[in-house]
Amino acid sequence: MQVKTRDEIEEKYTWKTEDMISGKEEWDRLYGLVKNGIAEIVAFNGKLKDKESILSCLRTSTKHEDALGRMFCYAHMKRDQDVGNSENKALFDSVRNLYIAYAGETSFIMPQLTALDEKFLASLSKDKDFSDYSYVIEGIIKDKKHTLGEKEERLLAMTQMFSSVPQEAFSMLNNADIRFEPFTDSKGEEIKLSHGVYSLMMQSTCREDRKKAFESMYHAFENNINTIAALYNGNVQKNVFYARVRGFGSCLAAAAHGEDVPTAVYERLSECIDSNVGKLHEYLEYRRRKMGVDELHMYDLHVPVVEGCEMGMDYEDACKLVVKALAPLGENYCRLLEKAFAERWVDVYENKGKRSGAYSTGCYGCHPYVLLNYQRTTHDVFTIAHEMGHSMHTYFSNETQPLPKADYKIFVAEVASTVNETLLLNYLIRNCKDKKEKEFLLSYMLDMFRTTVFRQTQFAQFEYEAHTAAEKGVALTPEYLNDLYYRLNCKYYGGEKVVNDDLIKYEWSRIPHFYTAFYVYKYATGLISAVCIAADILEKGQSALDDYMKFLSAGGSMPPVEILKLAGVDLTTDVPFQKAMKVMQDYLTELKAL
Repeated sequence: MQVKTRDEIEEKYTWKTEDMISGKEEWDRLYGLVKNGIAEIVAFNGKLKDKESILSCLRTSTKHEDALGRMFCYAHMKRDQDVGNSENKALFDSVRNLYIAYAGETSFIMPQLTALDEKFLASLSKDKDFSDYSYVIEGIIKDKKHTLGEKEERLLAMTQMFSSVPQEAFSMLNNADIRFEPFTDSKGEEIKLSHGVYSLMMQSTCREDRKKAFESMYHAFENNINTIAALYNGNVQKNVFYARVRGFGSCLAAAAHGEDVPTAVYERLSECIDSNVGKLHEYLEYRRRKMGVDELHMYDLHVPVVEGCEMGMDYEDACKLVVKALAPLGENYCRLLEKAFAERWVDVYENKGKRSGAYSTGCYGCHPYVLLNYQRTTHDVFTIAHEMGHSMHTYFSNETQPLPKADYKIFVAEVASTVNETLLLNYLIRNCKDKKEKEFLLSYMLDMFRTTVFRQTQFAQFEYEAHTAAEKGVALTPEYLNDLYYRLNCKYYGGEKVVNDDLIKYEWSRIPHFYTAFYVYKYATGLISAVCIAADILEKGQSALDDYMKFLSAGGSMPPVEILKLAGVDLTTDVPFQKAMKVMQDYLTELKAL
């Protein structure tokens, strides 16, 4: 297998970035607008005391942040399509430096607003002239005790110049510099591993090929474990520093406050999954028996357990399938999907230097974009539905809300994507042709629970324990992190006939999301919420769809837990957690009965 270079990919399979910024002339115009606009905002320094000045300042900063957001999104997309391209990297570095300068020069705004009388701030949040900023002002009131003085806030803003270094260094290592040992597969072909090829190899029906790919992948991270542990430790220490400086009791408390989510949701998830880990063990035993192996290894977890039902298909066919499956979301939703596929909102295939994985991104005033590394697998078909869920969430939020309220919190970011996956699976199950196909689909759904609920909760517990240890002064050495991850892996992948291969202890070192602390648990709460929402849409029809569209259109206009309640999900109670675990058990019972 040979990975193509960027210029070998057909244009129709690359995203059309000129929809966002037409070219160098527009880039230079936006750059100048923001750079010169800094002085315009600085002119408000010391004057944020009355309604008129505050409103004018907020509107001015919104105008420039709109331009800055567009530039940042464009630059990171250009960088990610080929991280080894020095021109793209320079473009990203230039806008990052501009962002840091902007943040530093305008850092006076929040401290000066926070210093205002709370009753006055409350009156502004209710003023119709401030309707675009009401939730922002409510957040300022909540942030009063965690906001520092103007000088301190300026210094903290300036630390962004280097605070992202661990994440960026890991990204460079993970996407450009790491080297995997080639191996010969069962057909006698030399395999040059990449992240995309590894994903494909893990679904190979040849166990020896899977084992070789597994060993090649994890030996590469083992060879870099000291560097990666140092980078991750630096990232954790950064989080500890910011949490303490702002007066939070823990990094989790700081992250939850930033999301406006109670820490009880994180704790409830962890407790619920811990008490239901037996369901995962039961499914693993089914998988072992179905595969006909004496012991289940870590490289046996991704291959379909029902052979001959893999939904490998061309990208175009996968897109058509996704549109059909999402018909319960309405004609308007499906028309937008078709528009996205036809008008190059998606960067489809892997190329040399391209960022691994998949994501959706976007900025206000332009349609969203999706990055894929598409392979002909069932997983990649579901990835299309998943990432388009993100994009439609962004689209409807931007269409409905003003800029200051458009950007939804990360906490709800995985809900729309997982609703799409759940509806796709339901469509396939309803339209499956035979018992074998149904068994394949049910096992796929259970694998989705395994990877999205159990696996992400395992990740969440890893980063929680790592941060807690760092807060207590424990050194995050490679040995400590490896042992911590291996212990958690043994808990989740338990059973006498499950082998926790020694190399799996390095898995933590290849997870990019760990550099955005306390993010991964939202995948789990996202699936739990999505299971409830999808069931309501299928059972109740238009009334539930109307509620769901309220959720998609709410953006960041209120606390995310309250936004979820618009769609009928209340994560402050045990109800959605219990319902999701029951759904999993029902799938497992039906699968075993087959």
